[in-house]
Formats: sequence, structure tokens, C-alpha cells
Amino acid sequence: MKNTIILFNKIVHRIMLWIAQVSLLAMVVLVTYTVTLRYVFNTGVGWAEEVPRLLVTLFAFLAMGMGVRDHLHIGVNLFYNMFPKNGKARRFMVFFGDFVVLLCGIFMLYHGWRYCATMFRMPGRLPMTGLSTWWQYLPIPMAGFLVTFDSILFLTGVLRRDDYLYSEPEVDYEEEYKKEHQTASQDGKDEVWLTTDRRG
Repeated sequence: MKNTIILFNKIVHRIMLWIAQVSLLAMVVLVTYTVTLRYVFNTGVGWAEEVPRLLVTLFAFLAMGMGVRDHLHIGVNLFYNMFPKNGKARRFMVFFGDFVVLLCGIFMLYHGWRYCATMFRMPGRLPMTGLSTWWQYLPIPMAGFLVTFDSILFLTGVLRRDDYLYSEPEVDYEEEYKKEHQTASQDGKDEVWLTTDRRG
């Protein structure tokens, strides 16, 4: 069951990643096309300005949601690092952080979906493309679903914090420094011992 859930999680993320990549590529192509028309041919296409705005919203929200999966969002560890590694205080702060992120995801999923449903029932349309206005709010519940799904898996222990999907494990430079310092100190002690042994 656990492996099935993890597999489903990876499939969902692959689909969202593909959507985000296509959105980013299309946005770059359309912006380049619009700029070329405007400054080279002194003309333009109205919808080519509205569509990139929709795409950048989609890309940004999906990227935000996917960032939760690998803990890619900015965090301040000053207070966190004051406590022992693998101690109860750190475990509590990790749990509390995941819980707060879960609340944010639920808020985005619930209220985003309700807003989309409300806008769906209204006759308003975007001026250039003619799309229904609810399309521009759809990325909110999509990102909310990703955030909620990943947070639940972290809180229930289905996903480990070192189970990365998009990135490499973060290097703890403080631990690396301590290891190098200990190695250098040990090498110095060994060198002093060898020198003393030769003199003796």
C-alpha cells in the first residue's frame, strides 16, 4: 500500500512537472514572438499578451506546490540549529512546519476550488482569448492539492524527508566543517605523536 501511494505521488508530480515545463516553454516562445512583432514589425497580437499572464500564473503556482515535495522553499534554521540533531525539539519543529504547510495547502485547495466553481457559474470571459474567467484561478487548487498531498505523506511517515524527487540532498556545511576540523585535529595529533616517537 505504501509503495502504491509513493508511486501515485511520483506520477502526479511528473504530470504537474510536465504541465509546468510546457507552460514555461510556451510562455517564453509567446513573449519572444510578441516582442519581435512589436519592435521589428511594429505590430502585435492581442491574445499573445494575455496568454503568457495565464501561463506564468500556472507555472508559478505549480512550482510552489512542487517545491514542498523536496523542501525547496526558503527556511531560517537559526533557531532550529540551536537544538541537538535528531532530538525531540527538532522533530517537533519539523512536524509543526509540515502541519502549518498542510493547513496552507488545505486553504488553497478548498477556497481555490470554491472560487473556481463560483467563477464557473458566472458569464464573465477574458477580453482577448474569450476564455472563461475561472481558468485564471485554476492553478490555486492545483497547487493546493500538491501541497496537501505531500504534507499528509510527510506527516504520516509515508515519505521520508530525505526522499527527494527534484533535487539532491542538501549539504549540511556545519557538519562538514566539524568533520574536516576533527580530521585536521586528528592528523595534527598523529603528526605530533610520530615526531615524538622518532625523537624517542
